[in-house]
Amino acid sequence: MGIFSSPQSYLGIDFDSSNIKVVELKNENGRPRLVTYGFIDRQVDKVAVGDTKKTQPDTAELIKQVCKQAGATSAKVITALPAFSVFSSILNLPAMSKKDLAGAVKWEAKKVVPLPIDEMILDWKVLEELEDRAAVTRSSAVEADDDTIEGSADGTLNPVAKRSFLKIKARAEKKYTKVLLTAAPKDLVKKYIDIFKNAGLNLLSLDTESFALIRALVGNDKSALMIVDVGSVVTNISVVVNSIPILNRSIDVGGLTITKAIANSLNVTMARAEQFKYDIGMDPERKGQGSVPATIETTLTPIVDEIKYSLNLYKNQGQKEVEKVILTGGSAMLLNLPEYLSRALGMRVFLGDPWARVIYPEELKPVLDEIGPRFSVAIGLAMRDIE
Repeated sequence: MGIFSSPQSYLGIDFDSSNIKVVELKNENGRPRLVTYGFIDRQVDKVAVGDTKKTQPDTAELIKQVCKQAGATSAKVITALPAFSVFSSILNLPAMSKKDLAGAVKWEAKKVVPLPIDEMILDWKVLEELEDRAAVTRSSAVEADDDTIEGSADGTLNPVAKRSFLKIKARAEKKYTKVLLTAAPKDLVKKYIDIFKNAGLNLLSLDTESFALIRALVGNDKSALMIVDVGSVVTNISVVVNSIPILNRSIDVGGLTITKAIANSLNVTMARAEQFKYDIGMDPERKGQGSVPATIETTLTPIVDEIKYSLNLYKNQGQKEVEKVILTGGSAMLLNLPEYLSRALGMRVFLGDPWARVIYPEELKPVLDEIGPRFSVAIGLAMRDIE
C-alpha cells in the first residue's frame, strides 16, 4: 500500500436465490465508514422458493453487476454460508495444549456433526477456559477440615484425610475449555469459492450469518438475547450470550412464503401481493381485501412457534433468561411486526439497527433506516476485518 493510498475497505456480500446485497465499508481508525452499498432483487414472480440451483449459474454475473452499479472500489470480499447449511455446537473439553486440542475437537466433531467428517470443513474457536466450580467448592470444604486437623496436638494430618484432600484439590484445579465448533459441507464451500472467482473478486473469508448479525446488531452487549432474521426464503433464529451464538435454528418460512399466501388468498400476482404485504402488514385497522393481516398472521404462526420452542429449549439447559428479541431481515419491516411478536411472546421485541456502529453521511439516514434490516448480514460481514 502506498503512502497516499486510501484506508483498507471491504465488501460484505449477502446473497440467496431472491436477492443480492453488497455493502462496502472502510477502516477509519478502527471504525467502519460507509463507502457504498447496492442490491439486486430478482422479480418475485420468477423466484422459486427454496430453489437455488436454477439461480446459481448467473449469481456471479449478478454480483459483478451490483458491485459495478454501486461503484464498489474494493475487490476484497467477506460472505456468509446459509445458516441452515452450517452446523454449530459448543464443546466442553479438558484443558490441553493447542496441538492436542485440534485432535480432540476433530474427535468430538465425529460424535456431534450429523454428516461424515470427511465431507465437512471444520472450524473452531476457543471461547474461554473455566475451572470446575463444583470441585472448587468441595475442595474448600476439605481445606476447612484440613485446618481443623492441623490444629491438633501433634500437628500432623491424618493420612486418610490427606489423601482425600490432595485428590479433591487436584480435581478442583482441573480446568476445561469451551470451544465453538462450526462445520460446513466441502462441496458448498467450493461452490462459494467458484462464484467469487468467476465474479473476479477476492474472497477473503467465509463467515457465518449468525456472527455477522451479532457484529452488526449486538456489539458489546453481553446479555442473553435472541436474533430473529426473517429473510426472503428462510427465518434464522439465534440465541446469543456474551456475543456468542449458543443456539441456532432455521425454519423454511420467510417473506416469500407470506407473499405467496397473500397472492393465493386474494388471487393476485406475486408482485401485487408483495405490495399488499408491506402496505398493510399487521395493522388491525387496515383489514384490506381478503383480510391481509389475518393471512400474514396465519403464515407467521410457524415462526412464532419456532421462536417459543427455541426459547424453551435454551431455558431447559438451565441458562440465564433471554432478555429481548432483536428483529431483522427484509420482512422485519412489516408494519407493526415488532409489536405483534412482543404480544405473542410476552417479551421485548424491537427492530435492530445495523448502522448503529457505522459512520455515514447524515443526509442518508432516512434511506439507510428504511433498508437497514435487509442489509444486516452484509454490514456485519463488511465489519469483520475492521472491528
